[in-house]
Amino acid sequence: MSQKDFKYPRTEKLKSKKLIEDLFANGKSLTNFPIKLFYYKTSLPRDVKFQATVAVSKRNIKSAVERNRVKRLMREGYRLNKHQVFNNSEGSFAFLFLYLGKKMPNFMETEHAMKKTLVKFLDAEGRIKG
Repeated sequence: MSQKDFKYPRTEKLKSKKLIEDLFANGKSLTNFPIKLFYYKTSLPRDVKFQATVAVSKRNIKSAVERNRVKRLMREGYRLNKHQVFNNSEGSFAFLFLYLGKKMPNFMETEHAMKKTLVKFLDAEGRIKG
């Protein structure tokens, strides 16, 4: 595994308001508690296979500091495990990872949930190679 596989560059971050609206309107979702994944097969504006973003409900986690920490943990979990999706799927997708839990997770819990969510996505899309 080369170093560049673990980067999370700006081009892979989902920031387009229009694309996020399309994601909620036309996309599919799957839940692997405490993470819910919304995904949408689309042609992305840049030459990337995936764009992803994370969100945490203000209703479940009141403190902005804690919400930011959960988002940071989720981005880190995605960054370390996105190679599972990159290497095993075709097409380009937009992802939104939503944290559903009410308590502050640790890194191991978040990374484990992210791995299971990405595997579940590959199963749901039937895109596993080999």
